[in-house]
Amino acid sequence: AQLRHTPIAGVILTNGEVDAVAGLLSMREGSPFSIHAHPRVLDILASNSIFNVLDPVLVPRIALTLGQSFEPALPDGSPSGLQVEPFEVPGKVAWFLEGLPEQETSAGDTIGLTLRAGGRTAHVITACAAMTPELADRLRGADLVFFDGTLWRDDEMIVAGLAAKTGQRMGHLSMSGAGGVMALLADLGIAQKVFIHINNSNPALLPDTPERRAAEAAGWIIPQPGREFAA
Repeated sequence: AQLRHTPIAGVILTNGEVDAVAGLLSMREGSPFSIHAHPRVLDILASNSIFNVLDPVLVPRIALTLGQSFEPALPDGSPSGLQVEPFEVPGKVAWFLEGLPEQETSAGDTIGLTLRAGGRTAHVITACAAMTPELADRLRGADLVFFDGTLWRDDEMIVAGLAAKTGQRMGHLSMSGAGGVMALLADLGIAQKVFIHINNSNPALLPDTPERRAAEAAGWIIPQPGREFAA
């Protein structure tokens, strides 16, 4: 093992929110890795000088093209055998950019990732504001889907006294309800469905709650830290 070394070869950013980009700063101590992101998100990094601690010689920033697959490399530079396709997901511009000139929500502010290897397919969606026919078609029949599970109900943060915004206002579908994730993905024939990005206000995060039992009864997994999945 080396001091200040990690086995991480690359990071793929799916949006420019604080909780998506702030972790980059904890990886700045001379360990090389690559950052893959949509140009909209790379512009956010470029406009904030604190990210200059990421030496571009060691940490190249690579622009993603929606709909165009790429193969990330392993730490030793060899091919990973994993194909990654970024695609547009309904979402919103990062909250700290709201209201600024020329910062209206645009394609690339929120993306999902389709992962393909060995004839299997998985999808990663860390934020999603709406289900479109195109997104449903993409997810249908997948071996594995990791999906945004931020909130159980739309007014959750308001009722808990934590914020004045609904989930929809923050760019997140709720887990529950007729228009929620569990209902929307119920008939898509997905082999494994996993909720990720779960807020600490969400009662489904806690074991043995009615909300957890409802999610599991609907075929969803609430993963414990460190759990590994194989499609």
